[in-house]
Amino acid sequence: MADSETRDSYHHGNLAEALISAAIELVEERGFEQLSLREVAKRVGVSPGAPFRHFKTKAALVTAMAEQAMVRFRAAVDQAVASAQTDDPILGLEAIGRGYVSWALNNPTHFRIISSRSLVDFSNSPQLQADNDAVRELMIEFIIRGQSSGRISPDLSVDAILLSSRALAYGLARMWSDGHFREWHVKDDPESAMHSSLNMFIRSLESR
Repeated sequence: MADSETRDSYHHGNLAEALISAAIELVEERGFEQLSLREVAKRVGVSPGAPFRHFKTKAALVTAMAEQAMVRFRAAVDQAVASAQTDDPILGLEAIGRGYVSWALNNPTHFRIISSRSLVDFSNSPQLQADNDAVRELMIEFIIRGQSSGRISPDLSVDAILLSSRALAYGLARMWSDGHFREWHVKDDPESAMHSSLNMFIRSLESR
């Protein structure tokens, strides 16, 4: 199809989506280093200037990619919590961690995008902040409920539990993404190994 025909096939609303999809494909194939607005335009089949109507800079494009990733991450967490079908706050907290690492395993490119804070304009994206805060607030809710009900030790700091939980889930996903599991001779399949570590951490939070 000729470029003019391709350009005419896009409406104002879905060109941005097509550009984001093409950008994700490029990152999957070549990495962030090869990502550029010109290359994305070429992949979609539009003029080199077309992407600038939606994304003024490469950072704006990567931020839009991160927003898509964050929406999917939040949906995966919500689904994991719903699937746990439990009123136990400590199991709810574990479900968030399981949802996180399972999402990262199934969406490695989106995980790398959402983890690339140096490339993402997080502070100027209300959507990124809102979705991130929603997961954070859900974690805090489970922690406070767990301490109020006696399931989580009241001697532990809410902030410390929150940070440690996030660090463990992120660290496990990042180790796998960066290829460290083989170096550390992880024998189980990645998801089982991650879930085992999360379960061990969650057990350490329980009141004795």
